[in-house]
Amino acid sequence: MTVAVIQFGGSNCDRDTVRALDALGIDADLVWHEDGLPESVDGIVLPGGFSYGDYLRAGAMAAQSPILDAVRERAQDGTPVLGICNGAQIGCEATLTPGAFTINESARFQCEHVHLRVETASTPWTAAYEEGDVVEFPIAHGEGRFEIEDDELDALESDDRVLFRYCNEDGTVTDEANPNGSKHNVAGIVGERETVAVMMPHPERVSLPDLGNTDGQGVLRAFAE
Repeated sequence: MTVAVIQFGGSNCDRDTVRALDALGIDADLVWHEDGLPESVDGIVLPGGFSYGDYLRAGAMAAQSPILDAVRERAQDGTPVLGICNGAQIGCEATLTPGAFTINESARFQCEHVHLRVETASTPWTAAYEEGDVVEFPIAHGEGRFEIEDDELDALESDDRVLFRYCNEDGTVTDEANPNGSKHNVAGIVGERETVAVMMPHPERVSLPDLGNTDGQGVLRAFAE
């Protein structure tokens, strides 16, 4: 299969993502957003970075790119789509998933490693883990606080569509373990189709053995599975 990693002006995790996918034996190509989505694509990643300098709000301008029309169409057809960090912001802005990512509660850029509890193992993105597993991923964002209406969050939780929550090292979900103030410590979700996911932490940055942590491989393996 071939995964398209879409580049926008300001993307800076695109090549990292390609390398991480390649290391797992998954073919990945960089696709400039103005060139359109190739017909042969079997998966799509909206990578991290600062598309359009995060003007207006993070992800808002990139979500207006015509390529997002094609991404939405492919998502409806069942093509796996993963939005990471800025890509998660773009995904929400483009209505691939509900909710929004907004300014961190600290009003500061947060760059650190965090612990995540796997909330479900019944999606392609978390099938490599066990429910309740604790993994360690890095974050790097200024607008990572997940916000959503209470009734929509209730629906996400009742439908088992929350992928990860920020937690302590022992898996306890606490306010202190929440780096950005996300509602109910949510760090990643799936859309109406479980093949579409957005998450603020970076799995591609913990996927290469040379980096000393491969906790993120499980997320990226979804494209192969």
